[in-house]
Order: sequence, then C-alpha cells, then structure tokens
Amino acid sequence: MNSLNTYAPGEPARVAAFFKHLDHAAQRVTVRTMELRGNQPPWQASGLHVRQGQAYSLFAEGLIHWSERYPHVHGGPRFHLWARVRSLLPTQGRAVNLSADSGTFVADVDGELELGIYMGMWADECGHLKSGAHLYDALRGTMSVAIVVYDGDAGTLLQWVSSDDAAPPVVAAETQRYLRGDSPPSGWHYLHETGYASFYQKQTTVEGEIIRAIAHDDQGILRRAVDFPLIDATKIHWRWRLDEHPSRDREDQAVSHDYVSVALEFDDGRDLSWIWSSYLDPGSFFQCPVKIWQERETHFVVRSKDDKLATWYTETRSVFADVSKSMGLPPARVTAVWLIVLSSFNHRTARASFADIILTSGDHQLTVL
Repeated sequence: MNSLNTYAPGEPARVAAFFKHLDHAAQRVTVRTMELRGNQPPWQASGLHVRQGQAYSLFAEGLIHWSERYPHVHGGPRFHLWARVRSLLPTQGRAVNLSADSGTFVADVDGELELGIYMGMWADECGHLKSGAHLYDALRGTMSVAIVVYDGDAGTLLQWVSSDDAAPPVVAAETQRYLRGDSPPSGWHYLHETGYASFYQKQTTVEGEIIRAIAHDDQGILRRAVDFPLIDATKIHWRWRLDEHPSRDREDQAVSHDYVSVALEFDDGRDLSWIWSSYLDPGSFFQCPVKIWQERETHFVVRSKDDKLATWYTETRSVFADVSKSMGLPPARVTAVWLIVLSSFNHRTARASFADIILTSGDHQLTVL
C-alpha cells in the first residue's frame, strides 16, 4: 500500500530549515531547495554533486495541471517528479521517481543531481525524452522540492533526526517508509516508462498466492518478462477480483482513463490490455486515448459494471483471436505480462487482486503467477 504523506503548504521549506538548523547534523547533510515549473522540460541542475553509493532524500509538494479545460486533470510529485545523477562518464545515472510525496535514493554514479518534471515518454532508463518537449507547453503549476544529501548512512541519520521533537511529521513518515522498504513482488518489476510505484503486494491467502493492489490517486504497471510463442492455440488464463473501481466514466477518454487490467506485451513493442470497465460493454475495444500510447496499446473490455465487486472471476482468452480482432496481424511472441492499475485521472481509489496467471499453447504451459 502506498505511503501517502499529508503536507501543509510550504512543507519542503520547513523540512529544509529543519535539517539546516540541526547543529550536529549540519556536517553530515547538505540541503537545498528547488522550484520546478511544469512547462520546463527536464532536466534542471541542482548544484549538488553526489558520489556513487551516496544517499539523498527528496521532499516535495505541488500540482502540475495538464489542461485549463479540465482542471481536475493534474498530477503531484508521485506522478511528475523524477531525479537522476548526470555523470561526465559515458555511463549515466538511471532516472528514478517518487512513489510518495517523499523518497530516498542512492546515487548509482558520481555526478550532479538533477531534478525534472516528467511528461510524455522516456526513450531510455537514463531519462532522455522519447516524446517531444512540446508536451510541456500546456502544463501549468509548480513543484517545490527540498533535497537532503547524506554524508553517512541514510537510515541511521533519518532515524536520528526524526526522533527530534521539532522534526516535521513528513520526516518521520519518510524514515518509516525508507526503513520498511518498498520492493515489487519477486520476479516482477515496474515498467520504467510509467515509474516506480509501491502499491502492489504479493500475499498468501485462502485463495492461494495473489498480487493485491490498493492505489489511492496513483498509477503503476507491474511487468514480468516472459518468452512465449503467439500462435492460434495461445491462451491466457487468470483470476481477478475488483473490490473498488477507480472510474465512473468512460475509460476510452483521455481525461478519465482510470482502469484495472491484465495485459500482454509483444515482440513488436505493442501490448493488448484486457480491462475491467466501469462503463463500456464487454467485447468492445479501443486504442489507448493517451496520445503517446495510442500506437502502442490497445484495450479490450472483458468485464463491466454489470459484474459484481468483491467476487473472484476466472478468465480464459484466446490471445491470437483477441489480437487479430482488435490489433490486426498478430506478432510472433509474447515478451511480458503486465498488471495495470490507474486511479490518477479522477483521483479515486482502486482495489484489485490478481491470481493464477497462466499462458498455454497446446501442451506448452507457463505459470506467471
């Protein structure tokens, strides 16, 4: 479950002031604040240089608005704020993102810490934009960030400073989050283009081993790599349960594209996503309404508002038939299975569980979950 911080206005500035005035910690941390404009493409230099293995924390607040026409469509630090270390060496740092309104990271290379507002699509894990910078032109709003770089073990220092009575509550919350750790379920990782999240958890229940997602105004794609042939006989089987749907509107509209789905990624870079819709009829399909995903992703409705919540359903889909119907000529191989949960367009909550994901092709079977 995601760790959500409740910030009072101006909290990053208070966090920075708190760290700066700790006499004993002053020699063990470096503190800086930055303000990032939504219409300013990444990346912005912080002026802070870090060593490989050195930890740093970000404490952020603010909203980036995407449209004047639809004021509800916006994102906070968990969606937009990313960081990376820019190195002078050929090996560049990997871009990372917050999964709450604060986050603690470890530098993977020596270099200068950079922050950026993300909008569009990354071309690689180093944070080069694949989509054009023109997507930033319509963005409004700002993000305020306090950066704390540690000269020592981050966990030890965070525990020490959070015990101070004057510590802002968000420092204690970040300490707990960091010490607890947020790792994806074993064998899975987050799709880098949509960023790291922390709301998927693998659990053992009376239903067996499941992955449960509880996403409050959040989004994330969990990916497991596979290598499986796509032929006439290829099928995908899974069970799922939806306890709370994130959408009450059409999922085929860009301003209300909240949904829950199981998806397959193919060797041609496309994917087919079988969704549980709150509005559309089973058997219908559509291209992703988010422009930068339209050529990549197709959605196929398999459940709707007529299906009961808090009830397990078993699905079996002919991958070849569904791809042929909705996407055209099928590719040759399945390269990954995705679990997708989005609740960030209308800022609601999604509660879903997934189990028993299996790919079959005749006598050939691959258990994914």
